[in-house]
Amino acid sequence: MDGAMGLRALLCVYLASLLVLQGMPTQGSPTGRPKVNKAVDGVTIRSLKVNCKVTSRFAHYVITSQVVNNADEAKEISFDVEIPKTAFISDFAITADGSAFIGDIKDKVTAWKQYRKAAISGENAGLVRASGRTMEQFTIHLTIGPRSKATFRLTYEEVLKRRLMQYDIVIKVKPKQLVHHFEIDVDIFEPQGISKLDAHASFLSNDLASQLVKKSFSGKQGRVLFHPTVSQQQSCPTCSTSLLNGDFKVTYDVNRDQLCDLLVANNHFAHFFAPQNLTNMNKNVVFVIDISTSMEGQKVKQTKEALLKILGDMRPGDYFDLVLFGSEVQSWKGSLVQASPANLRAAQDFVKHFFLAGATNLNGGLLRGIEILNQAQKNLPKLSNHASVLIMLTDGEPTEGVTDRSQILKNVRNAIRGKFPLYNLGFGDNVDFNFLDVMSMENNGRAQRIYEDHDAAQQLQGFYDQVANPLLVDVELLYPQDTISDLTQHRHKQYYEGSEIMVAGRIADHKLSSFKADVLAHGEGQEFKMTCLVDEEKMKNLLRERGHMLENHIERLWAYLTIQELLAKRTKLEGKEKADAAAKALQMSLAYQFVTPLTSMTIRGVADEDGLEPVVDKPPEDALPLEMVGHRKTFKLPASQPSPTGPSADIQQLPNQVTGVDTDPHFLIHVPQKEDTLCFNINEEPGVILSLVQDPDTGFSVNGQLIGNRAGSPGQHQGTYFGRLGIVNPTTGFQLEVTPHNITLNPDSGGPVFSWKDQASLRQHEVVVTINRKRNLVVAVEDGGTFEVVLHRVWKGSAVHQDFLGFYVLDSHRMSARTHGLLGQFFHPIDYTVSDPHPGSDPTKTDATMLVKSHQLTVTRGLQKDYSKNPRHGAEVTCWFVHNNGAGLIDGVYTDYIVPDIF
Repeated sequence: MDGAMGLRALLCVYLASLLVLQGMPTQGSPTGRPKVNKAVDGVTIRSLKVNCKVTSRFAHYVITSQVVNNADEAKEISFDVEIPKTAFISDFAITADGSAFIGDIKDKVTAWKQYRKAAISGENAGLVRASGRTMEQFTIHLTIGPRSKATFRLTYEEVLKRRLMQYDIVIKVKPKQLVHHFEIDVDIFEPQGISKLDAHASFLSNDLASQLVKKSFSGKQGRVLFHPTVSQQQSCPTCSTSLLNGDFKVTYDVNRDQLCDLLVANNHFAHFFAPQNLTNMNKNVVFVIDISTSMEGQKVKQTKEALLKILGDMRPGDYFDLVLFGSEVQSWKGSLVQASPANLRAAQDFVKHFFLAGATNLNGGLLRGIEILNQAQKNLPKLSNHASVLIMLTDGEPTEGVTDRSQILKNVRNAIRGKFPLYNLGFGDNVDFNFLDVMSMENNGRAQRIYEDHDAAQQLQGFYDQVANPLLVDVELLYPQDTISDLTQHRHKQYYEGSEIMVAGRIADHKLSSFKADVLAHGEGQEFKMTCLVDEEKMKNLLRERGHMLENHIERLWAYLTIQELLAKRTKLEGKEKADAAAKALQMSLAYQFVTPLTSMTIRGVADEDGLEPVVDKPPEDALPLEMVGHRKTFKLPASQPSPTGPSADIQQLPNQVTGVDTDPHFLIHVPQKEDTLCFNINEEPGVILSLVQDPDTGFSVNGQLIGNRAGSPGQHQGTYFGRLGIVNPTTGFQLEVTPHNITLNPDSGGPVFSWKDQASLRQHEVVVTINRKRNLVVAVEDGGTFEVVLHRVWKGSAVHQDFLGFYVLDSHRMSARTHGLLGQFFHPIDYTVSDPHPGSDPTKTDATMLVKSHQLTVTRGLQKDYSKNPRHGAEVTCWFVHNNGAGLIDGVYTDYIVPDIF
């Protein structure tokens, strides 16, 4: 490999921390450490951008960074990204020397087959480890060639959960040096309207934050922008070090004026339930506390500190008791008592003076706490309408009494019988967190790890605050059974102040008019009932405001919640039920291209000395932070020579099959995760202009105008073809008009005109256009897509009687999630199933039933041609043909894509 031109990759994705991009010395550096500066040894960090778009609680993040090596020798750089544990990575790519190396998500078994040698040798082939309490880290080291650049782009997604009256967006920042263009841009769209929006940076003083962080919100839209100059990043006026080091946190909430928050788009719905102005319910709470000797020292001190504070915050109408378990089980009162001032003082005195003793009789402690709550509900009628809660804290595993975990789970299930939730808190690293998690899930609660640290008491208090104020119990969100399918969890034991219940599902075709949501629950002294209907006019307005991003995000929100629930459910299932849950979660992970515990991402084109590709994995839910130890695996990118005609001009880099449109116009949609192709035609009149690609985030668009087929026999169907294309990138003022005769750059401003006889390479800011004489042209947009226009010339005997154009998408992975258009909508993963193949009306062709986007379609197996590599003869592609102008496959109807102007 040519070290001067190639890239040497050391890819390790380990769960540590930071969003880091830094210059590092190559081998032979005398100091071993570079001087931290805007440019380090010739390496310039041109940009580091974090873009977050939130639509109805669904957050889509893209981190993009570009590094330039201005030196005459290779330099090593690193790119570290810390992302939330709750997020799923959905895309990763490295672009260097005109080549793109793109992450490929596949099932974990397939991805790890290539690592069987590494597994046998005991090497650590995995690329991800846990970092911190709530984050995971992705780290890449590259040696970048002289006078070259590399661009990294990572995409991840999550659903924001409401806690303590707000949604939190946390972005970790630690570039370790000054960055030429640093930007965090958070764009929020909430149909209910935004009620508050704030932003804090742990590394900025309040005065500096007020100057540098721009935040605004009005109605449904909110935005936070942090775009410091290089001088504003400096830790002091004369320093070359950066002050950017810590958390950048955006918090917001939405208006709750209307009880109904029900969104419907593209046969999917999302229902957000968080009613306000309800009376707090009195609660019955029992705290079950581990007092085994392993709790000695800081743990018991912090536990007592938290309990004293929690007891001090209880309301007079609450009832409570305390259960302690070591080798023996003891309770403070043995029954619930009211939270009167005298009882609270006595309980606090009990907490201050209890001492540790013996082993861990977890089973006995839990059953005693359950018995106290059950007896109160049975014998004290006035307490039966309270919200009952059981909270257990332990730092170890069961070692006394019943120690068999399956028996403990059974005992707890049989004792609680679904009457109230159990919350398990696992203190420290030595707990069996999976065991606690399963126990909580089986009993309508959840488990949380408490980290051994100086703030453990605050962690305990913070958890209690989330469940301290129940507003409703036995909450059911119900939907007509004949209208919905694939519903996420819709029954909740309790609803707490400051939280939100979220339900999503699919709506059957033609059932929107009968779709509704009924909510039933019990509140303080009253029943709670409400019905929500879909406001179709409101939904149309929302779609106009947010475009197809709203449709995409609602569907992906449903997919995210469904996968999360299936992954959680499989931990408590056995046999076939467990296998079925895992199979469905895997199928959805692949369909929506999420890296989950069942899938892995490999980086195509990157390999180590054994020819093994690196693997990006999702660490287990209970994974603890680990340091990277031992041998760091080294991966290499293949050597490549910079193309003299600009990036992506090398047609040999094309994938085997691409998405595009050609001839009369036949649309070809390659679906890589299915290793299949879909196709459809659009039948319209000559002169009509169609939207092919539209990215509302950047304004980039491609429109095509149809022309008719000249001559032909009288009465013969007149085919239509693309005779004019308009490509626009407004951020750089770029326009390109392409016809079979001329290629015009910036026609509105009288730009240069080229013919198809020219061989040329043109660059305007971030766009490179390469004209390959009499063949094709390639348009490559930096941090965007790469597209090919194919020229079709009429020749003797041709069925077509005038020249026309074909259009192909060579690379779209850097286009935003909001990209749409007849082709652009398929840049995102699409899921479908094909069944019941049978002879069609044409006995030489096979018909089948396709289920796609909740539509059941009849499709036909046929052949089309892909001319992206051979404009004269093309290559045959087998595809499933969707009839009636793509109805049911494309979003909306094809006339929605007719636009008034080529630009």
